[in-house]
Amino acid sequence: MITTKYVNYRQVLNLSGIHLILISIWCTLIAILFYFFNWHWMTIPWVPVALIGTAEAFLVGFKNNQAYDRLWEARKIWGGIVNSSRSFASMVYAFDTKNEKIGTFDLEDRKKRIVNRHIAWLYTFREQLLIPTEWEHISTENNKFGNIDLRRNRLIKAGFPDYGRAPIFLHKYLSEEEYDLKDHYMNFATYLISQQAKDINELKNMDAITDFNQTQLQNSLNDFYGFQGQAERIKKFPSPRQFASTAFVFNILFITLLPLGLVNEFAKLGDWGIWTSIPFCIIIGWIYIIMELVGDYSENPFAGLMFDVPMLSICRSIEIDLLQMGGETDLPDPISSKNGVLV
Repeated sequence: MITTKYVNYRQVLNLSGIHLILISIWCTLIAILFYFFNWHWMTIPWVPVALIGTAEAFLVGFKNNQAYDRLWEARKIWGGIVNSSRSFASMVYAFDTKNEKIGTFDLEDRKKRIVNRHIAWLYTFREQLLIPTEWEHISTENNKFGNIDLRRNRLIKAGFPDYGRAPIFLHKYLSEEEYDLKDHYMNFATYLISQQAKDINELKNMDAITDFNQTQLQNSLNDFYGFQGQAERIKKFPSPRQFASTAFVFNILFITLLPLGLVNEFAKLGDWGIWTSIPFCIIIGWIYIIMELVGDYSENPFAGLMFDVPMLSICRSIEIDLLQMGGETDLPDPISSKNGVLV
């Protein structure tokens, strides 16, 4: 997530620098051919270019609205995980028993194990959401542009030492037996929640908690299953490619035709107008490219780039809250933004 109040020039160039270079080359080439070689035959009237630009603006606007909805829904899902995690841990620690057969130490140890397993679930779930899909920018299927995004991802990871340390957190908060099962399950996060349900049911059978307590805790686990399913729906179902691909093709078509229509209009001002058309052409084309890229990157909120929901920061905040509820004093540091990015 970008945390600076305004997007700075480095972030803009990091996103669209190569596109800006290509647009500049194309616009300059058309002006050179028009001025030095008198290739007036290649120019087209401005009206059809303007019509294509108007249609593209509507399509890109629709695409960006849908992308923002996906991004905001993803953030609401993690906001719900924050609230439900606090409620779940507070209930686990608050529920007590009058059964004298159950030792206090044993009960507290079981409660701590349940809360620690939930922290492990957070980091497991985050790590699963960061697995690239074939339509995301970071996917290696995207060839050269995919390599650019992989480099961006590596730069982000380098700035946050805890970014790729999920196995360390799992080893810290899970028993050896559970940790060794990590590679045996395709969806380890789902397995951890099922283990939570078994431990809570065992507490009920031991009369450590009442039936009502178990129902409340199970409802919280059901909420976590719901949040996980909602996030997986966003992750595994892309924004319909027919909209995304059509907007991209129309954008390329518009930017290709843009200097052909613009240079002829500016030529009416004289020879100097031909060269003046270059910066205006670059600015207009760059604006359309930025609108396209903003929607294209925002539609995948779990892609491991600077436009994502800051899952690591959210997981760390929950981890600190839950450890404090259990009386821990040795707490990890919160995740802070670096270079205007929070992950």
